[in-house]
Amino acid sequence: MAFPVKICSICSEEFELRPDKPGFANRCPACSEEDADAAAEPNAARSTDRDLNASRRQAMKDLLYRKDS
Repeated sequence: MAFPVKICSICSEEFELRPDKPGFANRCPACSEEDADAAAEPNAARSTDRDLNASRRQAMKDLLYRKDS
């Protein structure tokens, strides 16, 4: 049984869509590997998001539970 031939949305090369191929169905294995490598690097944005979420929670807690003088 032949696998369907797809065209990569990034590099426009043809590739066979195999069931065990990692990544997205519209990207060739080479482009999917680059995307996986970028995801494996530590992301500084996540820590800033975590800090922002913590400060938002603290602000909401202060607004909800503050005692009016």
